[in-house]
Parts: sequence; C-alpha cells; structure tokens
Amino acid sequence: METEHKLRIGVFTGTFDPFTIGHQNITERALKLFDELYIAIAVSKRKNTEKEIEERLKDIDELYTDNNKVKVITYSDLTVDMCKRIGADTIVRGVRSIRDFEYEREQADINKQMGGVETLLLFAEPRFESISSTLVRELKFFGRDVTEFLPEKK
Repeated sequence: METEHKLRIGVFTGTFDPFTIGHQNITERALKLFDELYIAIAVSKRKNTEKEIEERLKDIDELYTDNNKVKVITYSDLTVDMCKRIGADTIVRGVRSIRDFEYEREQADINKQMGGVETLLLFAEPRFESISSTLVRELKFFGRDVTEFLPEKK
C-alpha cells in the first residue's frame, strides 16, 4: 500500500529590510528540511522599513530564481492566517540571542494556540549572531559600506 507524501511546507517570515547574509543562512538551512519554503515578507506598520516592499520582494526573489523550492511572497494579515492560506504548517525563525529566543517563544506559543502552526527555531551560526537588518540600516545611514552583510547579487 502506497502512502501519499504530504508536502512539507515551511514559511520563513520577517520584514527582511534588508535581507542579510544571516537571513540567507537560515533560508539555506531550512531548505534542507522542507519540500517548499516560502519567504514571507511582512508588511509591518509598527516597524520602520527603508525599502518598499515590492523592491524587497524583487531582491529576495532574484536570489532564489534558480531554486524552485523557494517562493517569495508578501503578506499583511496574521502570520497564522497566511500559513493556512498557503498550506504551511511550520514557521521558520532565526534566533541570535536570548532576547530573540524569548520573543520567538511567545510568538510560537500564540501561533500554535491560534492556528495550530508549529514554529521551528534555527539558531544563528556564531559568525552571523551580530548581524541584524536594523544594524545594517544604521550603518548604511551613516554612509558605511554594508556589502559584506548582504547576499551577493546574481
């Protein structure tokens, strides 16, 4: 008797402003765990984002243009509602510090309670622990070259 293989669909969420080499590392590691991985860019009124969302979507999509396992989308509703819409049952999040962990744990609890969606936390590799989108935007604001913190363009 053959068993039907259910696609394992994960969703890596964030505002990704900008998408850093830390985000890229989490994406590459998550790709090993899922049949499909959505990179879902959140439209957030609470966060001050530099790049328009369509530009972020285009930049990230270009990085993974040759990988049919990756889909890049935007969303403005609750993460659990977006997960249901695309058929994802696991949210992927990167954790750099204990502060990130506490925040992500709370979010994971709520997402599980409200939508039955699991959260997979991937801990940042040590070389990426200090890299954040906020830091990169700050350095850029002061005229510094941030190339080393961003993925290489194709």
